[in-house]
Amino acid sequence: MKNQILLNNYYFPSELQEHLQRFVNYYNHERYHESLDNLTLADVYYGRGHEILEQREKIKIATLAMRRKMHYDKQTKLLTLMG
Repeated sequence: MKNQILLNNYYFPSELQEHLQRFVNYYNHERYHESLDNLTLADVYYGRGHEILEQREKIKIATLAMRRKMHYDKQTKLLTLMG
């Protein structure tokens, strides 16, 4: 917050209030927190954390399977070219 709010000059209280509101919105709804398994504060507060983590796990498993298949396909292709 120091780098985003305190370093700017504000000429009207409404400017400062607007920037503070933007920062709070970003911090609560967009910024991922490592201590919360890379979820946002809003995700945890509204109970969406478990669902998001399950979805991430499914994506991870599918990605690893795809990479494994690509690796084996590449190896098979190399072996057929060499043999």
